[in-house]
Amino acid sequence: MRLSPQTPLSPRPLLAVAHGTRDPDGTSATEELLARVRELRPGLEVVLAYVDVARPALPDVLATLRGDVVLVPLLLGTGFHIRVDIPEALAAAPHVRARITRALGPHPLLATALADRLTEVRAPATGPVVLASAGSSDPRSRADTAAMADLLTHRLGRPAVASYLCGGTPTPADAVAALHAEGHRRVAVSSYLMTPGFFARKAAATPGTVTSAPLGAHDAVARLVLDRYDEASAHPCHGTTR
Repeated sequence: MRLSPQTPLSPRPLLAVAHGTRDPDGTSATEELLARVRELRPGLEVVLAYVDVARPALPDVLATLRGDVVLVPLLLGTGFHIRVDIPEALAAAPHVRARITRALGPHPLLATALADRLTEVRAPATGPVVLASAGSSDPRSRADTAAMADLLTHRLGRPAVASYLCGGTPTPADAVAALHAEGHRRVAVSSYLMTPGFFARKAAATPGTVTSAPLGAHDAVARLVLDRYDEASAHPCHGTTR
């Protein structure tokens, strides 16, 4: 896909970079999220690429682009993809000048979306919540998840415990078991994941009272994507210009 020529008044295109999944429901959720972004910002050119598993792959999309873009990672923490994969792909595409935004998380808008997802599945209105993230070997990404748990605690008015489905401890199952041992009988699991897929299925298998759906195309997530885009467009020092 080749971007249309830009005029001095036209906004930089938004290049949304998602992780990717083999689950068709996950791919559909990403496409629905970007459809909502387009609805919220008519006239903004929005292009999708993936860093893993799904197509179109980021290097293939970059090969079709020219000029200035704002790259928004549809990722919840500052892990390997943001630190390594995306910069390496951009380094191989000198014809693209990209401002890279921060990861989506942590952010209060995500706490709003997570709270709504819990309401949708009629999660208990009291008692602690286990925030189930994909996890990462990168301590910065795990710190982002812990910060998101703090934001969700503030949003819900009750404790939210960070957990990691991979690459960190505690796991959601261990976090639920620890809360049960403390006497909490009703523990909800909040899926801190972008879309359905492998990790969402693992989260759903956690022995909690109920498990919420991934963030998906929630309106607050779409608004956050545009907030990140606007932040990088207005203040390039908040992103990385290459």
